[in-house]
Amino acid sequence: MSKPVIGVFALQGNVREHLAMLTQVGVEARPVRRPAELAAVDGLVLPGGESTTMDKLARSFELFEPLQKRIADGMPTFGTCAGMIMLANEITGGIEGQETLGGLDVTVRRNAFGRQVDSFEADLTFAAFDTPYHAVFIRAPWVERVGREVEVLSTVSSGPAKGRIVAVRHDRLLATSFHPEMTGDARLHGYFADLVRGG
Repeated sequence: MSKPVIGVFALQGNVREHLAMLTQVGVEARPVRRPAELAAVDGLVLPGGESTTMDKLARSFELFEPLQKRIADGMPTFGTCAGMIMLANEITGGIEGQETLGGLDVTVRRNAFGRQVDSFEADLTFAAFDTPYHAVFIRAPWVERVGREVEVLSTVSSGPAKGRIVAVRHDRLLATSFHPEMTGDARLHGYFADLVRGG
């Protein structure tokens, strides 16, 4: 699969930015709003946004159950910020009745880093990258528990949130607390593209 088709959940969030980053790493990028569009992609990005709104919109557009099924069937999926919450098997700090797509064996705390005014940036270390990755956190979640098969890719290295888990991988599922589409650094999108290709 030299040029996979990767979709971006396009009902909310930084859709254009993710599409641009995916194009930059040499894949065909498409917005996904309908079940037929979902069926035509090899992998999917769940962008940042508002996780409860994304849940409602996915149901309104009859995407929730098809998404759940494709993730359960092994479709590579990359969740960023709210997308991480959508992939988590368990969330804390959610609203009553909030459901997730699931598949990622982690517990995620919603808005863990605080409100919009508490947004911040940090340099993170990734084993897969030679130099630090500059990450942008906006009303971000963090991972409080990881399952046995979940690989921790990065943690916050300093400050009050030191040691908090902010990037994980579980088989073909990838998730970050931060917004990689806002950095101009396409390495995580490239990492995900390799995962979709089977790397």
